Amino acid sequence: MTEERTWRGCVFIGTSLDGYIAGPDGDLAWLTDPEPREHRTEEGTHPALVWETFFPSVDALVIGRATYDTVSGFDEWPFEGKNVIVLSTTLDASDHAQIVRSVDEASAALSRIDAERVYVDGGRTIQSFLSAGLVDEITVSIAPVLLGRGTRLFGELDRDVLLTLRGHHSTAGDGLVRVTYDVARR
Repeated sequence: MTEERTWRGCVFIGTSLDGYIAGPDGDLAWLTDPEPREHRTEEGTHPALVWETFFPSVDALVIGRATYDTVSGFDEWPFEGKNVIVLSTTLDASDHAQIVRSVDEASAALSRIDAERVYVDGGRTIQSFLSAGLVDEITVSIAPVLLGRGTRLFGELDRDVLLTLRGHHSTAGDGLVRVTYDVARR
């Protein structure tokens, strides 16, 4: 990707302490419906991003096929009012999203719609965008659970990706440790 891009790629995702974004067979109950426990809270001087402020700040999303299939099963389309691009080599059409076949096509589509802040979601999609140097910000909410198996957030990368801590905090209700990083440019 040689052209200058005008949009900022932003990841916002939950993971288990051992780095899984989904359990076996895509199970998310450990994140969406955790067993109640009492947690301590820690408010940082510079808190990480939270969904309630992050999601309204994005104008476009790029998601993978597995994420698209999951959210398509919801009672309501969760991304109403947002430009949604699905990165898939097998999906033919969507009522809610534009389909692209490659990271380069996704980047070009984002430029065409004048996207500014782009939510990049889905394990393989995040990995592909990281490899292409198209992620500028990463917020991870680390859940207090070890899954031991499932879908990993980060796979192998061609090079180290250096991060600069921007904010962090934990929340008592769910025990999530939230961390926001900027991706350092070399």
